[in-house]
Amino acid sequence: MPVSSAHRPRLVALSAVAALGLLVTACGSSSKSSNNTTATTGGGAGTTTATTAPAKLGAATLNGSGSTFQAAFDQDVIQQFTQANSAVNITYGGGGSGKGLTDLAGKLVDFAGTDAPIGAADLPKYGGADAILYFPTVAAPITLSYNLPGVSKLTLSAASIAKIFTGKITTWNDPALAADNPGVTLPSTKITPVHRSDSSGTTFNFSTYLTKADPTDWTLGAAKTINWPGGGTGSGNAGVATSVKQTAGAVGYIDFSDAKASGLSFASVTNSAGTAVAPTLDGASAAVAGATVKADLTYDPTNASGATAYPITAPTWIVIYKQQSDHAKGTALKAFLNFILTTGQTSIAKQDDFAPLSSDLLQKAKSQLDQIVVS
Repeated sequence: MPVSSAHRPRLVALSAVAALGLLVTACGSSSKSSNNTTATTGGGAGTTTATTAPAKLGAATLNGSGSTFQAAFDQDVIQQFTQANSAVNITYGGGGSGKGLTDLAGKLVDFAGTDAPIGAADLPKYGGADAILYFPTVAAPITLSYNLPGVSKLTLSAASIAKIFTGKITTWNDPALAADNPGVTLPSTKITPVHRSDSSGTTFNFSTYLTKADPTDWTLGAAKTINWPGGGTGSGNAGVATSVKQTAGAVGYIDFSDAKASGLSFASVTNSAGTAVAPTLDGASAAVAGATVKADLTYDPTNASGATAYPITAPTWIVIYKQQSDHAKGTALKAFLNFILTTGQTSIAKQDDFAPLSSDLLQKAKSQLDQIVVS
């Protein structure tokens, strides 16, 4: 069973160890065959496909790094996958989406966790857009978590959020916040906005939302790193959660899983339909349903339309190289991704406070497994 999110240590570095076999393609399989029970025999025009007994995965070590947003989900997926595959060892270190993508470009890791697509200017570092594959895994709300004793219910508009994080609103009893919260008594406590200190996909999605929702008040752009005017900092989502929890008057943008595990309060956010929506998995799913999925399986669910859509919803992906030159690693990586797209969706995602993929997006991701070329 997955470890409860309320008791799970947050990943800075993770190493999960082994147990017994998963279904994979037999060694003679074509690189385009499934990683389950079919094997290809013969060659040329005489090639035939037959059902065979499942083969055990060979010994392999996979290393990944990157997004702390997806880390809690990754931890339980890795634990369950390696328990079922005794020869495979998987490590995943956090560090933020920026670090994961940098590590992948340098071929220091076998996969990167990221909540932000690779920028067009950086694609040559990976050999071009055709050299990589994005595998969407889950989605979740980015909460506006706050530490304000005596205030159990809070609503924030896009304009208020933008003004808080640009230093234009500095106290909780500001008239703009009072207008967002009729009937709520807000104290004169100083606001401490807390942001990420590392290159972060969570920052990218948070700033992307503000760029769309209030371009007038938000002028800092959309990026994994922002030139913040001040406030507190934290490394990783867990670091921001710790900073908010320790600072009266603080507010920070934190993934849903870490916010819940830290016992923080979080605000409802007014969406593009004018509805105040609390961060929930259903709200995240509604946002994802309204997003356009590109051919490479990237998509942007921020500020989505719809009365029930939570507006600061983040996607997340595992990025790999399409060509896998190490047979054992490539086979294990393909099986691991298949596990994420099957058991990860049905048995792990919601228990770890993540929204599973929609059926349409999930089918596209499963079909993309056939594009992985294993030497």
